[in-house]
Amino acid sequence: MASQPSNAAVAPSDTPLAPTVVKIVIAGGFAVGKTTFIGSISDIDPLNTEAAMTEHSVGVDDAGGVTDRKTTTTVAMDFGRIALPGALWLYLFGTPGQDRFLFMWDDLVRGAIGACVLVDTERLDQCFPAVDYFEGKGIPFVVCVNCFDGVARHKLEDVREALGVPPEVPMMYTDARERSATKQALIAVVQLAMQRLKS
Repeated sequence: MASQPSNAAVAPSDTPLAPTVVKIVIAGGFAVGKTTFIGSISDIDPLNTEAAMTEHSVGVDDAGGVTDRKTTTTVAMDFGRIALPGALWLYLFGTPGQDRFLFMWDDLVRGAIGACVLVDTERLDQCFPAVDYFEGKGIPFVVCVNCFDGVARHKLEDVREALGVPPEVPMMYTDARERSATKQALIAVVQLAMQRLKS
């Protein structure tokens, strides 16, 4: 009996693979540089949910020395994407910094392999909620001290002690404006997540 021809379509060999998506969360206090961080490395125009700051934020949202210059704030999230070789896409989700938006974090971090917690050493207290959140959820995270003026004002060991971050949590300097610096921070998050998977 002759075999019947198959009606199934055969995909051409040059059909692009569906991308593998990996999610990383960028977190930290208000005005620490999360939106800038994502914008410095995203391959696409970042999606952000910036809203104008009003008089109601006076005395509530403290951005330290940049308060007078900051005119907008993230009210939901930031989103960026990096396309890597091998059909790997890295999705970056930035959290809003104010404590009153913490209720949104569970949705934003769902499925994330890890997080980068940005720190402003002039306002260390504002990054405690992010550190506590990821420790409590067991999500691997890297602490990145943002050098706003390109200058490290404190030693990493001193920042670690002040935050009470355990030795196994990587800590590094970064500059949210510089693509090369944000790239190194993201590499550290991916490496940490891979170590966790192996163990």
